[in-house]
Amino acid sequence: MIFAEWKPLDELIDKLKIHRKVLLVGCATCVAECAAGGEKEVETLAPLLRMALKKQDHSIEIITATLEKQCEWEFVEQLAQQVAEVDAIMSIACGIGVQALAERFDPVVVYPGVNTSALTIREEAGLWAARCAACGDCILGETFGYCPVARCAKSLLNGPCGGTRKDGKCEVNEEVDCVWNLIVERADERGRLESLSKFKKAKDWSNSSHGGPKRVIREDLRQ
Repeated sequence: MIFAEWKPLDELIDKLKIHRKVLLVGCATCVAECAAGGEKEVETLAPLLRMALKKQDHSIEIITATLEKQCEWEFVEQLAQQVAEVDAIMSIACGIGVQALAERFDPVVVYPGVNTSALTIREEAGLWAARCAACGDCILGETFGYCPVARCAKSLLNGPCGGTRKDGKCEVNEEVDCVWNLIVERADERGRLESLSKFKKAKDWSNSSHGGPKRVIREDLRQ
């Protein structure tokens, strides 16, 4: 799940105070799950912005909408009529949704209402943890379901490092489990500890963003 959090209210107000009519748009998928950008959050944020701007003697009309997905063109298109009536959009979807709206409705300005931070899993109520770095070269089959790229502070492919604590915690943060300790324990439980002795070569980082934006192509789905 993509995790995001609201930007500071002062930052949002600073962006909107030059506008008269704004469309505040949420997304009913990932950001709804982490309570940052679903319909409930849209209807909570809108009056907060109105009141804060009113205190600054700025009258603004904020209309709201929530799409099933902001990353799919068929859903984005549903906003066309509302966008024609406003002079700005604020999206509280992830960064992908913000960019989709900006591309479709150019030249209307689109502001992000949240900060997108990680690909996560919900460990418990109110607690999300990163589990994937979307690196494009998955090694979970070799590391027994634990991702060292996302979960190791050093992204080590051959671990654990010398800084692993005796209690199995990470030297960078003593409240975080050393993922390589977890990998070793699981390998041992399955009787496959010897598989970790094989040195892993440098990771294929060709899917990183260093060569420009990532593009994912499935030729069998193209028409």
